[in-house]
Amino acid sequence: MSMTRAEEIARVLADRIVEGVIAPGDRLPSEGGLVEEFGASRTVVREALHRLQSRGLVRTRVGSGSYALTPPVPTAGDDWLGAHTEAERAELHAFRIAVEVEAAALAARSPSPQEIAEIDAALDSLAQATLPSETVDADFAFHRAIAAASGNRYFLTALDRMGARAIILPPARISDRERNAADSAAVLAEHRAVADAIRLNDPVAAAAAVRTHLSASTARRAARESRA
Repeated sequence: MSMTRAEEIARVLADRIVEGVIAPGDRLPSEGGLVEEFGASRTVVREALHRLQSRGLVRTRVGSGSYALTPPVPTAGDDWLGAHTEAERAELHAFRIAVEVEAAALAARSPSPQEIAEIDAALDSLAQATLPSETVDADFAFHRAIAAASGNRYFLTALDRMGARAIILPPARISDRERNAADSAAVLAEHRAVADAIRLNDPVAAAAAVRTHLSASTARRAARESRA
């Protein structure tokens, strides 16, 4: 069965996002630009963008344009980790909380100086990040460092297989206009609380700090969605 023109355009744009040609947070060409590039009508282009939205690859803001989100990282045999709808992303986030809460508790029991250094380095990168892609990379590196410090290879493997899907790119990371300084400060403070608890060898506090951070992340995202 042949693809429709909208499906063809959506596939080309999806490939660019997955391959990093269009990075997370980057604005896609304007609707008019896509019409000119692909020689298609605005109706077809809009359908293609809608297909990308339904796959969780872009977010469109009225009057601002369409922006690339963090794409899923395909891994052979890990189709069960796929998250293409809002409901599936919510389930994946809940799974992430379960994994990371226990990983943080284990990491806090006896972290090595090297493990602490890697967590702190990721935290510093997060504090200094300015571009959306830099923020996502630093955020994931922080959580991955904690999973590595847990000493349980299954936690680390689970997080690695979730990959970029573990960090849901919210609207506040999409464009300069939408960024919220208070939210950014809160996110950084939540990460610091996790790092501090691990450094103090407090498993209970570390687990609680991760749960607080990831739950707050969910709440912030839901609040933004309700205002969209």
